Amino acid sequence: MYQQMIFVNLPVVDVDASKKFFTELGYTINPQFTTDDCACVVISDTIIAMLLSKQRYADFTTKEIADATKTSEVLICLSAESREKVDELVDKALEAGGTGSREAIDHGYMYGRAFDDLDGHTWEVMWMDPAAVQG
Repeated sequence: MYQQMIFVNLPVVDVDASKKFFTELGYTINPQFTTDDCACVVISDTIIAMLLSKQRYADFTTKEIADATKTSEVLICLSAESREKVDELVDKALEAGGTGSREAIDHGYMYGRAFDDLDGHTWEVMWMDPAAVQG
């Protein structure tokens, strides 16, 4: 069965700083698709973040590029396998220079936190109790 992938393309101010930030979170950079003006961040086998310099990002759109530190253009949500893994990833992001974007959400069966990366893009990290999902 074909496994569909997602490639999230995000404009960044400093590609090298963004590569460092995401590798500090434990992700890898695929050098095959990384150049001076873009970085291919491997989040999982099916999730890739393409971090493009604003100049390179502009090659793919005729729209004005949002300044994510002032405007919310996307909320990216990643699943986590446990509450502890939520905290671990968000804490790494904060230590690597990210900022907290809101208070934790804790409904008992669902727990999540969020951070903004170096360019202000919001990344949510959520855990949901598998028993709650099964209903």
